[in-house]
Amino acid sequence: MIIKKTALITALSITAILFTSCDNDDEATMNSVTAPATYTFERNAESTVSYSGQSTRIAMGEEILDAFKDSSLNEASIDAMFAHAEGDSDFLDTSLNASDKSVRSKVAASADFFAVNTTDATAIKGDFDGFIASQVNDVFPAWANVASAGVAGQLQEAGGGSTRYISDKGLEYNQAFAKSLIGALCTDQIVNNYLSPAVLDAGDNILDNNNDIVATGKTYTNMEHKWDEAFGYLYGAESSPTNPQLDVDSFLNKYLSRVEGDNDFTGIATTIYDAFKLGRAAIVAKNYEVRDQQANIIKEEISNIIGIRSVYYLQQGKISLSNDQAAAFHDLSEGYGFIYSLQFTRQPGTNQPYFSKSEVDAYLSELMAGNGFWDVTPATLDRISDEISARFSWTTTQAGS
Repeated sequence: MIIKKTALITALSITAILFTSCDNDDEATMNSVTAPATYTFERNAESTVSYSGQSTRIAMGEEILDAFKDSSLNEASIDAMFAHAEGDSDFLDTSLNASDKSVRSKVAASADFFAVNTTDATAIKGDFDGFIASQVNDVFPAWANVASAGVAGQLQEAGGGSTRYISDKGLEYNQAFAKSLIGALCTDQIVNNYLSPAVLDAGDNILDNNNDIVATGKTYTNMEHKWDEAFGYLYGAESSPTNPQLDVDSFLNKYLSRVEGDNDFTGIATTIYDAFKLGRAAIVAKNYEVRDQQANIIKEEISNIIGIRSVYYLQQGKISLSNDQAAAFHDLSEGYGFIYSLQFTRQPGTNQPYFSKSEVDAYLSELMAGNGFWDVTPATLDRISDEISARFSWTTTQAGS
């Protein structure tokens, strides 16, 4: 018994040493990279940070959302904004007209999820085309009508509040478009494209980065630039990446601000910004283990934003259903878009979203069944909320308030 006890103690001691060694190795790896105070990186006294294409697409997205509120526009004009071709006069901002970028081309276009899944990519792009078509053909003609179950038109919030322009099922297509774009554009491009090793390490990117070989005519390596492009889909509308103010656009940046403002999730903005800084610094240091660790943090936290706001809007809509349908339908339309965006999230350590496209489609079909939001019940909203929350590490109560 003494021998066995001694052997057990020895084994436990070795195990403890091994775990301590692993922990120390991880800590040493992290400590080998130092993040700057702000997202500032230079080579030969020139900035290496660039994400102008992302800023352009965010600005285009803003004008497209404005177009959803202009009943004088036709479908072709809004379609042209969405699928902009260089030189076409689609936007009020002439610099956008000169751009060769478009929003539609980057919807459902990530390397990890859609490079070989063109069927879903085509269907998703078609959904956005459909939001535009339905707004123009169904809602614009009923702009002055009072909406009711089965009848499109306008509905004013209680107490003289905002007027909402809704479909026959109570859906605001502008909200569905905007919140779905947070997933299909911003989230998908960040978590499933630019932060993917398939993109960061493509071609000669590792060799070039190891040897500080910059892209032709640029100050940055290709790998540095890919990381910056991910950064741009969150911070591209900020006046400066060195001091993000948040709530400066209608997309992911705005809803990071909203989640940060919830006491249950305060600190998420710092976590994401710090991970972007450290991951970019790790690329400069040629430490790809730290880079990927930080990428995984960003993927998880951005996925949390989508999940949290899905539940938040379902719960807020439920509160108003009985006494202010216009307010309820507005919240539920935002919830509709965030649920749509769940298919672009990323479960940590996997190549899978938190919810598949088929699961998302089933939820949206359920919400739109019959007369849609006119018929939806609190019980249905609670059940969907709880099912979403169960996939994450927070509760419906935390997200819904």
